[in-house]
Amino acid sequence: MRSLITLAALASLSCTTKSQTPAAVKDTTHTQPPTAVPANMSHGEAPVGTVPDSAPVDPLPPARSTQHLVKVRFEIHNTDIQIASGVRYSAWAFAGKVPGPIIRVTQGDTIDFTLINRGNLQHSMDFHAAQIAPNKFYVNVLPNDSLHYRFVAEVPGAFMYHCGTAPVAAHIANGMYGALIVDPRTPRPPAKEFVFVQSEFYLTADSTGAPRTLAWNRLLELAPDYVTFNGRASQYAEHPLKVKVNELLRLYVVNAGPNRFSSFHVVGGIFERVFVDGSTLSPLAGVQTVAVPVGGGSIFEIRLKQPGTYPFVTHAFADATKGAVGVFSAEP
Repeated sequence: MRSLITLAALASLSCTTKSQTPAAVKDTTHTQPPTAVPANMSHGEAPVGTVPDSAPVDPLPPARSTQHLVKVRFEIHNTDIQIASGVRYSAWAFAGKVPGPIIRVTQGDTIDFTLINRGNLQHSMDFHAAQIAPNKFYVNVLPNDSLHYRFVAEVPGAFMYHCGTAPVAAHIANGMYGALIVDPRTPRPPAKEFVFVQSEFYLTADSTGAPRTLAWNRLLELAPDYVTFNGRASQYAEHPLKVKVNELLRLYVVNAGPNRFSSFHVVGGIFERVFVDGSTLSPLAGVQTVAVPVGGGSIFEIRLKQPGTYPFVTHAFADATKGAVGVFSAEP
């Protein structure tokens, strides 16, 4: 009986303590959604720009390869990049870019790859388009050392490449990823083409004005500050991409993650065909939204039927609100 009385007293004390916690210390900063509307249009998760200039990162892929031996040489550097207006980030980058350069080859081509590490940590390279032994080729490269290997791109599609050094999540979150397009031997129909690499940034607090760095705890909690297409939040809303009405658009979408699925969707359109992970067999037809998993890629084909402004987003709208949104401006 005495034990029960003691427990009851402790419970009463606990409740009293909680009830006396000042309401002022309760954090309500993120409990209510914002009420300001960024753009005067449906799905306008970011202000839509009107100035006819170019976005900071060019989403156009290189032309189809005509070489059977494609030489790729990447140097790794620690590089400061801008990921949103007024927000800079201390990244690890392939060839000084986040995402890294778009690589494009044709099915059956040989990629001759050289990696040079100018950073201060070990790094490596994992090509999702390759079918080779990781323990032989995806090895760690020490600072001021290099690595060289070859592989044949046998499967067409849109593929991710990334640093595979542990912890892999940190290397990807710090910017070490990009897209590799493998065209089928028989060319696809002519189209206006774009490449969108979705990824996330997890930021430490801004206390000194210096470039932000990776917040590891936020990454493990799957709580990104920004989700972007091609490394910068909302850049293709601020700088809409001009296309023509009824023009065939081909969109290569790669999801670098490291954590969040992409639910890719074009508002006001329906995809004519979607090659999931780039497969040329039995494409999806007449679909509205297709999930691109972390580490995956798909090829989307669509025509916009009327003149106007068409947002493209991940339909996981928490992520769209954080920057994974762009706009096609369809003109007659």
